[in-house]
Amino acid sequence: MQYQVAFPTASGSRAALLDLVQMLLGLALVVFMYLHALFVASILLGPQVFNALADFFERYYLAQVGGPLLALVFLTHFFMAARRIPFSQQDQKKVWTSTRMLAHRDTWLWTVQVVTAMFILIMGAIHIWVVLTDLPITADKSAARIQTGFWLGFYLLLLPMVEMHVGAGWYRLGIKWGVIKSSARNKAKRAEYYITGFFILLGLITLARFMFVSVS
Repeated sequence: MQYQVAFPTASGSRAALLDLVQMLLGLALVVFMYLHALFVASILLGPQVFNALADFFERYYLAQVGGPLLALVFLTHFFMAARRIPFSQQDQKKVWTSTRMLAHRDTWLWTVQVVTAMFILIMGAIHIWVVLTDLPITADKSAARIQTGFWLGFYLLLLPMVEMHVGAGWYRLGIKWGVIKSSARNKAKRAEYYITGFFILLGLITLARFMFVSVS
């Protein structure tokens, strides 16, 4: 009996490479979003602390260079992930039916990622544009934006979308790449709940604090 060894095709190798790049970009965005949440939460220590950190980013051009770089990473990650997002109504119906039939938490997490990604793509792009076109970042500017117009509602919607997407993202990456073993899956799920809940709560407290910053 003869056996044939199947080697990866060029298209298969390309898909694997794209998956790897998507993973690395996703991890970079996870780290950035958690650090960003902590930076913005520095307003809880006072406007002076917030402004000092913002001034540090400005002085070393981390905002001027990092902002456009973040936008590039953000869009690249989305378009790579969009390879597996069902955009036609027929495909969306199939995915929804299959998800309900399987009734599996990790399958629902993928659906959550897809839905939140649509919101984040539009709202995240608006947020990045508004911030980068109004440098330097200051506590006064941030507070004035949140205290006027529709921005409070905007961030109240964007906040849970981002945190759910990020939490589901690192959990699903850990499962996909074998970092989270089957025996540790329940612990990882609880960690995801706690971390996501913590950053949503931190974000809500931060938004509340900005509402009471005196704008000059």
